Parts: sequence; structure tokens; C-alpha cells
Amino acid sequence: MSSVMPQPQTAPIVACTVSRDVQNFDLLIEDMEDALGESWGDLGFAEALAFFGQPEAEQMEFIALAMDETDEDNLVLMSEIITQAKARDIKVILIAEDMTTAALHSLLRKGADEFVPYPLPEGELAQAIARVSKEEEAPAPEPANAPTLKAGAQKDGALIVVHGLAGGTGSTTMAVNLAWELANVDKKNPPSVCLLDLDLQFGAVATFLDLPRREVVYEMLSETDNMDEEIFGQALLTYEDRLQVLTAPTDMLPLDLINSEDVTRVLDMARNQFDYVIVDMPSTLVQWSEAVLNMAHIYFAMIELDMRCAQNTLRFKRALQSEELPVEKLRYVMNRAPKFTDLNAKSRVKRMAESLSISIDVQLPDGGKPITQANDHGMPLAASAPKSPLRKELMKLAALIHDLKNDQAEAA
Repeated sequence: MSSVMPQPQTAPIVACTVSRDVQNFDLLIEDMEDALGESWGDLGFAEALAFFGQPEAEQMEFIALAMDETDEDNLVLMSEIITQAKARDIKVILIAEDMTTAALHSLLRKGADEFVPYPLPEGELAQAIARVSKEEEAPAPEPANAPTLKAGAQKDGALIVVHGLAGGTGSTTMAVNLAWELANVDKKNPPSVCLLDLDLQFGAVATFLDLPRREVVYEMLSETDNMDEEIFGQALLTYEDRLQVLTAPTDMLPLDLINSEDVTRVLDMARNQFDYVIVDMPSTLVQWSEAVLNMAHIYFAMIELDMRCAQNTLRFKRALQSEELPVEKLRYVMNRAPKFTDLNAKSRVKRMAESLSISIDVQLPDGGKPITQANDHGMPLAASAPKSPLRKELMKLAALIHDLKNDQAEAA
């Protein structure tokens, strides 16, 4: 396609790709032609900003912002492109190849409407265009699929916490998929499960389940002293009729927005309403971390086989012990654990546990690229990679937790 926007007058331009070089995204060219024929054009990053000021931009419906890892140095420019597009009511579809999660997260925060990984999955661009076009026709109302909670319920649900002791250890992946497996652990009598994303700044549960972030979450968290079952229920979203989710707020908020009393009220409310409450924690220790640890039945600490995790584990354990907190609740989870046949790496795991005086209770295999793809597509592993070894281990863990809870209930 030509980098000059005006095309034949019989085909008004309603969209354009914005990239460093659109020829690097040949599949995108094909999909744009399939979806729009000749009603689209192509612009470079700098050209796009100039184009937004022209009269032709008024007819623009969306842009497809295509990037790869090379473009991460231009995040400020791409953020400005998104900001200018949104200011003119132009939808933005991100097309990204090998971009870091942090970079994608920052661009989504700027207001991008859709994300599609590259290489493009079959029909995915057309679906993204249909979704943004539908939004153009009728702005989406607040989701009406919030659950109806029973006033005065006392389920005394099990509180399971997942805390990554370093960035990228897979704590959100574990929290999301463990919650989904628990929601499906018993087909005849499925337990009720609630997933809470308490990482107020970089929480990705909404992304991993393709759920919208809403202002009502901030409103609920900022006034927990007035919270009742109705207000809490309105802040939740239902995923596939099986899982209730409290996403992170729309905006990046300070972690001290809430205190221990706020967190205790939210967790008490969730435990009264659901059989299982899964909490995805920020990797940072905050003032209310103590409240969560004290209330937790199981506190999974996610680590990997590297020096940073070893050092962070030692510091984490010392911090809890210095405050006389219940470190016995901690269950260390080794993510991307070595394969059974890798004896050298397995001996390193053993030495790491011995040097830190900890027991590594769960070892999760490396699921590889399908895990990243599942998260990018907003689907649990059960739907996108059901045969993944990581998914199988999380199924076993969910079954073990459910059996243990049933045994304790019978004993009581």
C-alpha cells in the first residue's frame, strides 16, 4: 500500500495501518485487504500524528498500530499516537510481535481498544474490527453479568493467595488458571469461586481473561466501610458463568489506597459468599500484606530457579519472621521447574531449597509459548492449551485442594 493516504475516491479511507514498515507485517496486509478491500491506507509513526490534524481523519474509524520488539524504543511516540487517536474517537487495535508484557500493558493503559498478537491467528483481525465497530455503533453499557450475592451468607470459604517473589514468575498465570480449575473441579456440584486481583497497579487478571476494567472497582475499594453484598457484587464480573472476578481498577493506583481494614472487609465478604477465594497479590510487600497472610489458608510463594528469586525468598522470609508472622502458611512453588530427566537442574533445585531452609512443595513445568499465547488471547489454559503439562499440574493441584477441603468439612 502507498504511504500517501488518499486512495481512489470510490473507496473512502476508513482505517489505516500505522507501523515502522508495514511490509514487516505481510499477514496484516492480507487481512486488512480481506476485511476492507481498498478502504484503508498505511502510515508511519510520525506521519500518523500529522495525519490526525487533516480533514480526512474525521472519517477514520480505526487504526491498526503494528509493532515488534524493535519499536519498544518508540513507546513514547506510540503512546502519543494512541492518545491523539482516542481524542478524535478513532479506535485503536494493537498488533504486536515479541513485545514485552510491560510495553503492551503501558499501551493498553493509554486507551488501545483491542490487542491481537502477530502472527495473526485465523480470523482474529476481522473479529477485532467487528468488536470495535460494534462499540462505535453503541457504546457498551456497564456489564450486567455481575452475580447476585446473598445477604448474610456464611460460607467460610478457603482463602488461597498467590504471590510472585520476583517479576515474571507466573503468579497471575497460576492464580487465573488455579481459580478456573477449582471452578470446574466437580462437574456435578461445582464450587463457587472468586478471583481477586489486588495488584492495584499492574494487575493483569483482566487481560488474562479478556475482561473490562471498570470504575466501580475503585469506588468499592475506596469506600469499603459502606460496602455490602450488593455493592461488592456489582464490582465483580462473571467469566463463562463459572468464575467471579474482581479485576484491578481502571487506573494505576497507589498500593496504599487501601489499608488492612479495607482488605479484611473485602476478603471477609468474599469468603462469606464463595467456597474458594483466590487472591493475586502484588510482588511488593505493603502495609496490608500482613492482613492477607494472617487470613490465608494457603499462601503460595512463586519462585524460579535463579539467583534473584533465591535472594528475594531469603529477604521475604526474614521480613515475615522479624514481624513474627505465620511463615508456616507459605507453600513455595517452583515455576518453570526442570524436567524429570534434567538431573543437574533438579539437584540445583534441591540445593536451593536446602540453602534457603525451605521446602518447595509444588513444581510447575515450563509450558512454553502456548502459555503466553493463552494469556494474550484472554483464555484459561483449559480452553487454549488443554494438553499443556502446566495445565495438567494445576488440575492436580486444584483437585488436591478440593479433596483436602472436603475431608476437613467431613471431619468437622
